[in-house]
Amino acid sequence: MIQTLAIIGVGLIGGSLALALKERGAVGKVIGAGRNEDNLKLAESLGIVDSWTTSLIDAVKDADVVLIAVPMGAYESVLKTIAPALKDGAVVTDAGSTKQHAIEVATCLPEHVSFIAAHPLAGTEKSGADAAFPTLYQDHLCIVTPDETTDKKALAVVEKMWQDAGANVVSMPAAEHDKLLGAVSHLPHLAAFALVNAVNKQKTDDFDPMAYAAGGFKDFTRIASSSPEMWRDIALANRDTLEQQIDILLDELQNIRVALQASDKESLTALFSSAKDARDDWLAKRTKENI
Repeated sequence: MIQTLAIIGVGLIGGSLALALKERGAVGKVIGAGRNEDNLKLAESLGIVDSWTTSLIDAVKDADVVLIAVPMGAYESVLKTIAPALKDGAVVTDAGSTKQHAIEVATCLPEHVSFIAAHPLAGTEKSGADAAFPTLYQDHLCIVTPDETTDKKALAVVEKMWQDAGANVVSMPAAEHDKLLGAVSHLPHLAAFALVNAVNKQKTDDFDPMAYAAGGFKDFTRIASSSPEMWRDIALANRDTLEQQIDILLDELQNIRVALQASDKESLTALFSSAKDARDDWLAKRTKENI
């Protein structure tokens, strides 16, 4: 059991972890911290946290484990603020979507503290304490990215924490994580943002394509309702990988454009069939693995 868990950023991610651990009896006390007092009060009323404070130092000084669940752009400031207040043996971890950046900025932490970079692959487009629910991580993957210097005891604490929340924990190098997530998570979010903007910018007084958008548009663009600030920071933190991924996507769009210009039915069929087959195969594997 984690005796005292401090969560900095009590929203969907941190709040759902707290609820899952409480339901499992895997945590003693949960302290919430952040800047939004109304959100923290709501988190307490919902039973997500047992107490809260807007002082990061007060939140972490007695914590055995500290979860950083704030936008990537705030990591450095948060970590530098809490560094002097962390007790000996404390474990600091995160739930951010890019791991090389997290590990880099965590070098400001003192030697008596361990940092374990982690990323639960679960979420919704909603945010805030009232978006949290205890089964968010059930049967989802959580990636940890240790290296040869990682403290094994601290790693075990974080792995067990996510397992207690219902996640299946896997390990890989941070660079590999960032490349993989750039392709299957970060690029789709950028594509969704771009598609909504592309359609919305066609709107005029006499022409409003959004008024006729139906299920397909809704399904594809759901993630465009995600936090702009959070995804801004993720995109910047994984910028090099995303530039490569955007080039790959542009190549695929160009292939479709060339086929359209040539009225090339065979090429269009081949392009669309390749995508359909790949997605159908992926869905079949997920169903088989009960993910």
